[in-house]
Amino acid sequence: MNAVPIFIESVKCGFPSPADGHQEDLDLDSYLIRNPNATFLLRASGESMIGAGIYDGDLLVVDRAEPAVPGRIVIVRIYDEFTCKRLVRHDEAWWLVAENPGFKPFPMPEDAEIFGVVTRNIHNLLG
Repeated sequence: MNAVPIFIESVKCGFPSPADGHQEDLDLDSYLIRNPNATFLLRASGESMIGAGIYDGDLLVVDRAEPAVPGRIVIVRIYDEFTCKRLVRHDEAWWLVAENPGFKPFPMPEDAEIFGVVTRNIHNLLG
């Protein structure tokens, strides 16, 4: 991917202020991807992670080299299907927790595999 111009100033999401116009180049590949050989994209499906800002159709940047530690959002393979949940440690067991109160947490099955850690979420604002 080519470098994309990025303005040095941050954008206020409240009262507007004029931008100074200073810019530099940002390589989106290096910004989005830490470990290129261990990173892939998955498309999110469903509503179980909307509380984390992950919506149906979003692109998830998943890094298999990142450590799966408690609190991170992970991709887990369960019975040959992928699921995206927050990883939690509770009572000496690993639990998978949705970020939507309509979904109940559940213990991670013994034969499940943590496939990677979600490092970025790309959300299309145009619908």
